Amino acid sequence: MAVSVSLMVIIISLHLIAFVLAVGSERRRSTAKVVPDEYDERTYCVYSKDASTVYGLTAFGLLLISQTVLNGVTKCLCFGRGLMGGGSTTCAVFFFIFSWVSFLGAEACLLAGSAKNAYHTKYRGVFGGQDLSCATLRKGVFAAGAALTLLSLLGSTLYYWAHSRADTGGWEKHRSEGLGMTQQQQNNELGKL
Repeated sequence: MAVSVSLMVIIISLHLIAFVLAVGSERRRSTAKVVPDEYDERTYCVYSKDASTVYGLTAFGLLLISQTVLNGVTKCLCFGRGLMGGGSTTCAVFFFIFSWVSFLGAEACLLAGSAKNAYHTKYRGVFGGQDLSCATLRKGVFAAGAALTLLSLLGSTLYYWAHSRADTGGWEKHRSEGLGMTQQQQNNELGKL
């Protein structure tokens, strides 16, 4: 299997778009301020717009699609033809594991960040009774997801490259063996004449 440029463009594009959305999620995290209720002595939280949840979930989906396409084409390293032994196979296995670990970390950060960012507390308590703050997402969760998305991009690209180098080639491997046997048979027939 040779490296498919169109597949590489798809995988890299999906990862980069997911990275941009994860960075956008970090920049647009919900903020909250405490506002007194006009009808009683309670206070409540007013949150800013919730765009980062949508950005985070979109990045989650794009990263999932990219990993699915890559593992569908390479048959997840477990199914399909075997790989030729050597350094390329070792690299393929290493980058397969590296891409999955970074992918799962990025997905966990993006999903947990989106869920936590979407959670909004409404009422805090009585004035002066409790010193609680409004629930907001901790800074850096989406940034960690963005960094792991870049690592997943690196791991996926290098995994696909190493896998294509270590692939047996299927028909191409047997074609050269068959050609040698045909030439030998023709030489034997010419020798009989």
